Amino acid sequence: MKKISLFISAALVASLALASCSDDDALNENHGAAISFRSSMGTRAVETTNSNLTSINVAAFLGDAQYFNILPFNKGNDGYFTSSTTYNWPGDNSTLTFYAFSPAAPGGTVKLTSEEKTMTAFSPASDIANQVDFITANATGTKDENEATGVPLKFDHRLAQITVLAKTDNTAYTYKVTGIRVGQPVSTADFNFTTNEWTLATDKAIYDETYTTPVVLGSEPASVMGEGGNLMLIPQQLTAWSPTTDAANASKGAYLAIKLQINTVAGAQVYPFPSEANCEWAAIPINDNWEAGKRYVYTLDLTHGAGYVDPNDPDPGKPVLGGPIKFTVQVTDWVNSSSDLSMDTGSEQSI
Repeated sequence: MKKISLFISAALVASLALASCSDDDALNENHGAAISFRSSMGTRAVETTNSNLTSINVAAFLGDAQYFNILPFNKGNDGYFTSSTTYNWPGDNSTLTFYAFSPAAPGGTVKLTSEEKTMTAFSPASDIANQVDFITANATGTKDENEATGVPLKFDHRLAQITVLAKTDNTAYTYKVTGIRVGQPVSTADFNFTTNEWTLATDKAIYDETYTTPVVLGSEPASVMGEGGNLMLIPQQLTAWSPTTDAANASKGAYLAIKLQINTVAGAQVYPFPSEANCEWAAIPINDNWEAGKRYVYTLDLTHGAGYVDPNDPDPGKPVLGGPIKFTVQVTDWVNSSSDLSMDTGSEQSI
């Protein structure tokens, strides 16, 4: 039976510091120094890391009143994140509350106001290559406590990251992979910046990517993600697809699939069937609980099987490979056959 191995890495958590800059005019007006942010955190195409974060978005509140609306703060050569519009610390040591997030357009509608602090109708990009990490942070600060030393602004990942590897120890076949698919997770949700919780909608989607240069599987796990990078999806408890009772997946259960071609080492194509020079999807159900800030690495082991035909293909739910070929053997008993032969050398024998 096909096996799935799951590894979860520790959530990546980084900190940004709220620091001060001198502003004599502001001080003359009884304000603190200009509010700016400093960070060692960074982003790349999908995952936010500690290498090159260049922009964050911040809203601030003085009590229940909006101190400033959502503003972009961009990183300068000095390492500080500043906005084109300068806001200063209140000179009376009032407490400010900050809500920050990145990227600026995460995939939903963000509202950070006195009445509402939410992102509504968030959906990951349908194209895996365009999916982005989503990080948020909340913090408070005052002039006396934080003007000189900075306010720690700790960002956490709010999505689950998914990556898929595949391997096989079966040397009787060659396995070529040209695509990855995650089928039917919930695809729309609202986020609460105060509680850091998601509220799931009922929409579901299929996320996949195909590529032309196949990944040929061997005994070492190999990435089958293509050039699109890892998936960034909404945290949720999955409900698995049932290939035996709901082959066409009317209930929209969750599954992983790879676009696969299987050939014997002698050259016969085994999958897809009927044999053609192509690849088709082979799927396996999943029912994990994806948590925010965790990276899930699935290793698909094709040594003893290759899952089921994808629910969107002909013959859904059909095993891609049957069980091992075996024989029942019966050897019949010897049957005696006798002949009498003359040893007479004087005449020719007829046998």
